[in-house]
Amino acid sequence: MRFLFILCVSLAGVTLGCGGETGLAGPSDESLPIVSAEATLQGVDAKQAPAWSDAREVLFGNVAHYRLRVRVGPGAFDFITLHRVVREDGPWRPARTNRSVFMVHGDGWGFEAAFLSSVGSAQVPADRSIAAFLAKEGVDVWGIDLRWAGVPLETQDFSFMANWTLGTHAQDVGTGLTVARALRLITGSGGNGSMHLMGWSRGAAVAYAYMNLDAKLPRGLRQVDGFIPVDMVLRYAPQDAQQQVFACERYTALKAARQSGRVEGGLLGPAPGVTLQLLGQFAATAPNAPSPLLPEDVFGPGTGKPTNRKAAIVSAAATGALLAPLKAITPGYHLMAGMPDALGLPETLTFTREAYLYEYAQRAAPYQSLNEVVETEAWACGLPVPYDDNLDKVKVPVLYVGAAGGVGRYGEHTLTLLGSQDVTILTARTLPEAARALDYGHADLFLADDAQERVWKPLLQWVKAH
Repeated sequence: MRFLFILCVSLAGVTLGCGGETGLAGPSDESLPIVSAEATLQGVDAKQAPAWSDAREVLFGNVAHYRLRVRVGPGAFDFITLHRVVREDGPWRPARTNRSVFMVHGDGWGFEAAFLSSVGSAQVPADRSIAAFLAKEGVDVWGIDLRWAGVPLETQDFSFMANWTLGTHAQDVGTGLTVARALRLITGSGGNGSMHLMGWSRGAAVAYAYMNLDAKLPRGLRQVDGFIPVDMVLRYAPQDAQQQVFACERYTALKAARQSGRVEGGLLGPAPGVTLQLLGQFAATAPNAPSPLLPEDVFGPGTGKPTNRKAAIVSAAATGALLAPLKAITPGYHLMAGMPDALGLPETLTFTREAYLYEYAQRAAPYQSLNEVVETEAWACGLPVPYDDNLDKVKVPVLYVGAAGGVGRYGEHTLTLLGSQDVTILTARTLPEAARALDYGHADLFLADDAQERVWKPLLQWVKAH
């Protein structure tokens, strides 16, 4: 039976009007037509699937992945891509469930690379990523590609990013939540219609900024009923005052770059994703060749020219060192834990497969907007920001997920900005805090071989209980 969804609803102050068509098509985000948030959203059954087939991808068993690009402004790149990973009762028929999570990615990687990295991987099974795992377990997983994740490699003029801020991305998350809730409700899922919101890394900063907006709404219009910030700090505890000083130094450097006219990039330069892609590509194809990306003796006098493999391993397992002379967000911060060689440099990865790292790096988005990076460092520096004045009104249950070798315990103080009484802390830890430079990393939370047992299953149990 053919079914048509025509939405004329207003949820949380964001209106979805009538008119237009989605006309979803294309295996990649770039080939999907862009639909305004006011457009008609329509679904068809399997008999109508040919026109839609590239917008729906069967991942394994009865778990499917849907994509929808939504226009959120007048510019050429003012769009977001929404993702849905869900069990189906049949083609184009998402199974009904009251459990849902909306995910916001951080720097470098969009939704698929961050949360659905197992799909298409030659290193792990298709169900070995957090979005796929939760969907298989009956959670309706939604997520967003922020605006910058859709900017193509060939772009040269980045002036369109000049006004993209944490607030811009927070509003886009609100739009994404509105669309997701509307579709869930019309397809029979949703209960009271609200969802859990999960943000990882910079995505947690965006999510905090959205929670600040959500708290301003009348209770009946709030979109989030559970908050999951993952491995991020926005305010340091008094005992971590030195880390706040380092945040102020990063803010000063980034602000200077912004004032010089740069609107794209972050601490690693104007095109950090391009560098990540090259790191992964060179390590995968010529691991023992000298790295063209790093200079002689970059790791210390007499260390010589690093190989492509060494460059990738050190970038992943000693990530904070790449910022020198600036300091990283926490001491010993890294994406993936590694074991050191005789010189103390990371030699092998501890929890994540090395070839998986190479795949992951190559999936980075080429560019990012700079403003939200500047604003996040201002927030961590203790400067006034327009994103925390209502956080004390956030009363929903909270699960903080930390990586002991990433942000870890440093992110716990930020939770005190919230008004929530139901707060749970889940930290992936294998070593004492003093050895955090070797412990579970920021991206190990999603890529490690044991992440399902150590992180995803406890997160699932929390979702089920809330």
